[in-house]
Amino acid sequence: MPTVQKSIRIHEKTLKEIEQIARDTGKEFSVVANELLDEAVKMQRCPGIVFTEGTTGRRARISGTGIEVWEVIATYKGVDEDANRLKKAYHWLSEQQLRSAIVYYKTYPEEIDILIKQNEGLTEGYIHKKHPFLIRDSR
Repeated sequence: MPTVQKSIRIHEKTLKEIEQIARDTGKEFSVVANELLDEAVKMQRCPGIVFTEGTTGRRARISGTGIEVWEVIATYKGVDEDANRLKKAYHWLSEQQLRSAIVYYKTYPEEIDILIKQNEGLTEGYIHKKHPFLIRDSR
C-alpha cells in the first residue's frame, strides 16, 4: 500500500510504547506505528472488534471471545447469510457480537475473504504434504 509522509506530534509515553513494541517484534518503528493506527481506525469504525496476536499474526476477533471474524463470516456464508441460522450456530454469542463481525466483513471484505480462502486451502492432503509427521501410523 502506498504511503504518504505526514508530520504528527506523539506524546512521549506513546512514542516510548511504540518503540518498545518495535524492539520486541523486530519491526521498524514506522511499520509498528502504521499497524497500530490501522487497527485503531478499524476498531473505531467497527465497535466490538479487537485485534490480538495469534500464531499467524494479528487478526480481527470478536471482543470478549477468541473467535476470529473470518470464522464467523465463513459460517455466515455457509448458511446463505441467514442471520437466524448464524445465531443458532453461535448461540453463545450475543446478537451485537455477531453484528460486529458482519459489519467488519462488510467494511473490510478483502481482508476476511483472503483468510477464508487460506483456511479452505488447508485440506487434509495439503497438511499431510506440508507436515508428513502428522500422518497417523495405522499399524
